[in-house]
Amino acid sequence: MPASAPSYSDDLELLRATAVAAGIMALGFFRQDVKSWTKENLSPVSEADIMVDRFLADSLLGARPGYGWLSEETADDPGRLERERVFIVDPIDGTRAFLRGEEYWTISLAVVENGVPVAGVVYAPARDEMYDASRGGGARLNGRKLVRKRRAGAAPLIPAPGAVHQEMQASGLTYTRGPAYPSLAYRLVQVASGRLDAAVARRGSQDWDIAGAAVILAEAGLDFADVCTGFPRFNRPEVRHGALAALGDISLKPLVHAALRKVYGCPQGDGAPAAAETRLP
Repeated sequence: MPASAPSYSDDLELLRATAVAAGIMALGFFRQDVKSWTKENLSPVSEADIMVDRFLADSLLGARPGYGWLSEETADDPGRLERERVFIVDPIDGTRAFLRGEEYWTISLAVVENGVPVAGVVYAPARDEMYDASRGGGARLNGRKLVRKRRAGAAPLIPAPGAVHQEMQASGLTYTRGPAYPSLAYRLVQVASGRLDAAVARRGSQDWDIAGAAVILAEAGLDFADVCTGFPRFNRPEVRHGALAALGDISLKPLVHAALRKVYGCPQGDGAPAAAETRLP
């Protein structure tokens, strides 16, 4: 970026302000009779997703016309690959929960620079919770430093797909099966808050699902990784990721990562997926 490029903190302030406005818009549709349909990948989408997406594009790209754009609800523009900074957006993460009238859905926004998230927001409007971070600037919850509240003496609380639970149990890991919040972004940042001790994602999550949470976890000092390749890279031609784990306690890493690798496999040297990748729970 040129010397006059906005600072990461400036980009974060733009994300924060835009997320609040988008949240007000989304709440106008929440628990109302909204139109919805199913996309080709069988995931739901609603008129709220589309309206919020258009608002975010107008607001963010209007303020930063030189940035690229990647959103779940916008046709991909390969031109994003030529931009140093890119907005990566999920207008409503947890659409199923949104349509059921449940409050665990989020607006997930990030700025990625050369493949690395440098500013991110995960905003849960129905819960009035704003998680945010910028690279080198720390992580916050509703404007205050985000401090992980440890659950002293309690078994680790870990939500995960059934097949992963079976593998963790077979490995001898002692833990409690935690709540699987419908928004992956929200689930990940709960490791930073201390509500969860670990959170995992099966193969196939995409940039917009995790980019906002990734910078928050990093600034909170927590381990977040693709269990086969390490810290995720963003704004590549392929936006899907392998199995992921966010850990509040690094001692959990060997067993949690091993369980995810056994269930979902890792890419082979020639780029072909491992056979285990097809065994989704």
